[in-house]
Amino acid sequence: MDFAHLFEAVMLVCFGFSWPLNVRKAYKARTAKGTSLAFIVLIITGYIAGITAKFIHHQYNYVLVVYFLNLLIVFTNVLVYIRNKALDRKAGATKTLKMTVKNIKSRPNQNENSLRISAEENIETRDETPAEEKNAVILLGTGTDKMIPVSNLANEFSFNFPIYNKSRNTLSISAAQDYIQSEISPLMPEAFILHLGENDKELFAKSQENFDNLYLSLIESIKNGTKNTRIAIVSVKNPTNDPSISSMNAHIKAISEAEACTFINLENAKLWNPNATKAANDFAYSMGLNIRKPLKNVAEILYSYAHKEFELPDTQVQFAG
Repeated sequence: MDFAHLFEAVMLVCFGFSWPLNVRKAYKARTAKGTSLAFIVLIITGYIAGITAKFIHHQYNYVLVVYFLNLLIVFTNVLVYIRNKALDRKAGATKTLKMTVKNIKSRPNQNENSLRISAEENIETRDETPAEEKNAVILLGTGTDKMIPVSNLANEFSFNFPIYNKSRNTLSISAAQDYIQSEISPLMPEAFILHLGENDKELFAKSQENFDNLYLSLIESIKNGTKNTRIAIVSVKNPTNDPSISSMNAHIKAISEAEACTFINLENAKLWNPNATKAANDFAYSMGLNIRKPLKNVAEILYSYAHKEFELPDTQVQFAG
């Protein structure tokens, strides 16, 4: 008997004995919290390396069988991790929905109409329904952004992806990160259009460094939440050419360029032509190109509408339909 192979097999059995227990524990826990996918992948890589060494040396014996058995058990951990991750996302979405319902039901003495308005004051106007799709584009702004009818514009301009308006009247950059994590992250957005800063003028005046750090932290949080998330950043409107707002917009543009985000300058709103964008998209779709619309085009359509409806009623910006 080759004792070297025997002891190698014993080593593998000892290392591998804990993995079935780990699979059972993770399956019953129904959550991926506390589980490191990177660690599991590292173990799998080690077993594959050991198996490869056996093949190179033509050592086809019972030790190789133990390697494969351990590899199979560890790979089962990956499948359980994926299942638990999906359960975590579902639980997060359910929790958000229950919190929304609880907020609404906490006002039993109000009639239906005032109840709806109060709910909007607490959770702000959102296109949220139980049927909201994942991988959507999220509009996140303040003030008049709430009134942009993204669903209607999506239909009119043939968006081939879901888009939701998650803007809030009082949203600041410092509060946006928690708001995204608690209310928006369960949707796993594919892209964000950020129009923040309107409620941060005082912060910028006190400390430009803090303003920059908060914005950078927000972008980092979004990128960490969903891989390859596209981000467009819209400048703060400045109809009176306020030097402080101009300086803020310069910082926002620099942050956008540093983080490889798309920068949208609202000062060019009167020059945008949504109908030309629609014609180009219709032509692309007719040629069989079903690519997602660039965020720049999406933002220009949304804010051309806002410019026309909320700021300059006599503007020449026109919409089809």
